[in-house]
Amino acid sequence: MKTVFLFISGQEIFFILIIVVMLFGADKIPELARGLGKGMRQIKDATNEIKKDINESAKNNRINDDITKELNEKVTEVRDNIEDITGPIKRNM
Repeated sequence: MKTVFLFISGQEIFFILIIVVMLFGADKIPELARGLGKGMRQIKDATNEIKKDINESAKNNRINDDITKELNEKVTEVRDNIEDITGPIKRNM
């Protein structure tokens, strides 16, 4: 199930982009987009690392697979929610 973040329409995103251009200037937009992309990559890498650590710990301690599966699903759900929120931002920059 996908959620819409703050119900932002295309016109509102366009208005926000105009404000960003006015505040930071057109030459800073690519730098901001790179920073946003780098931040998203770090979040994705961190969630993958958490899932890996959970799996390794479960194997080492012989923890029930149902528990690790549930934890991995929760981590994936959080990552997907973050990607849903930032998806429109990435597509418009």
